[in-house]
Amino acid sequence: MKPPLFVRPLTDEERAALRAGLRFPDAFTLRRCQLLLASADGLKPAQIAERFGCASQTARNAIRAFEAAGTGCLVEGSHRPKSNRPEIDDAGCERLRALLHRSPRDFARPTSIWTLASAAEVAFAEGIATRLVSDEAIRQALLRLGVGWKRAKTWITSPDPAYLRKKRRGTG
Repeated sequence: MKPPLFVRPLTDEERAALRAGLRFPDAFTLRRCQLLLASADGLKPAQIAERFGCASQTARNAIRAFEAAGTGCLVEGSHRPKSNRPEIDDAGCERLRALLHRSPRDFARPTSIWTLASAAEVAFAEGIATRLVSDEAIRQALLRLGVGWKRAKTWITSPDPAYLRKKRRGTG
């Protein structure tokens, strides 16, 4: 079993910064300071979580962030993704369009109707995407191409030659 995780011994400047953070109006900074000071006092992450009403993983995350960034971890970082680059580039989008013009049965699929999930799996298998992407990534790629995507619908048909006449009579 791993030994419990504690914050490293604090310098006087770090301890002063953490104590000053207890009076900070930002809730993120206040909570981080509380967690780190509790760890410096010798409490395990589970005990810290119980004391402050958070998850023990939150305490471990704060300790690891302090180890990595020092007092810089007291400022909340951005929640934006590191990159907003699409999963499938423009050349991949064109290959995806060509792929969707073929039958799914050409790729050993059990149905003749494309779904976003099956398109994602085949795009990964064919090397269009570098990893298995989500349905939404495929939909966004098609949207960039100007192609709308709607769920496949099942239409009821009959081999009876009089089917349309009978259907109109039955539905009015």
